[in-house]
Amino acid sequence: MLSEKESPAGEKAPTTAGPVVGDTTVPIREGKANLEVRWALGFTGGSFNPHWRRVSARGDFVSLEVPVKFTYGFAKNWEVYTIIPYLYNWAGNVSPSGPKGERSTDFGGLRDVNLTFKYLLLEETPKGPAVAGLFGVNFPTGHCRRLNPGRLGQDQLGFGAYTFTLGFDLYKYVKPFLLYGNIWYSMSTDATVAGEPVFYRDYVTVNLAAEWALTGPWVAVLEFYSQWDGGRLFGVRSNLAPAALLGVVPGLECIMSPRWSWTLGVAIDLAGRNNYLKYTPIFTFYYNFN
Repeated sequence: MLSEKESPAGEKAPTTAGPVVGDTTVPIREGKANLEVRWALGFTGGSFNPHWRRVSARGDFVSLEVPVKFTYGFAKNWEVYTIIPYLYNWAGNVSPSGPKGERSTDFGGLRDVNLTFKYLLLEETPKGPAVAGLFGVNFPTGHCRRLNPGRLGQDQLGFGAYTFTLGFDLYKYVKPFLLYGNIWYSMSTDATVAGEPVFYRDYVTVNLAAEWALTGPWVAVLEFYSQWDGGRLFGVRSNLAPAALLGVVPGLECIMSPRWSWTLGVAIDLAGRNNYLKYTPIFTFYYNFN
């Protein structure tokens, strides 16, 4: 989100676009609106097994995800945003093959839509960060029920469950760096996927990011992202193996004007378990309406 922040000492932090995959902290000003469109093209380079070792993905998989995010400041220190994501999957040389010998396929459509509210709990001080609390819901809008075995799993676009997220975002300007942190806890309802019951694990998301304004319109950004599965606070025991994923995103921002900006980065999965390993170039476009 394109923004200009002011430090507690009155010194303005550089105008930046914020983290590539993480979340900003200070809500957009009341009555203001922002549009963010992202193109993320993920190339699967393998898988992580239960012992955190890299193994074959047993196929060639590529996915294009295009989430559209609209943010609005509906009251002082409050913002609401919705993310409407589109996903298209391609698969080739898949082993084992499908029921009729299929080894390649493609499928696309809407993923699960997100709605999140954020409130600024603490303003930034000379010694402390700004802290915001958030509450979000993912709605089960993505295709996940009548799956076709010939699609080799590529037609599952959603989780089939409502996912509720509570968490905190942090921000601090430590000249010349703008520092961000996210820590979120997510819980999902029970689901039915392809006719089978699924009891998703709760998971924790931890993101860290730093921006550094260079010369002219350029801003360098480096991020660390991670997601960790745990047990369930509510409901029956999960029937899924625990997964984890950690990675980094180096990137470069271009602040063209107070209204327009863009970011180019690459998400690189470094470690994980029971998960895919991907390399994902990401281009994000930002527009401030007012």
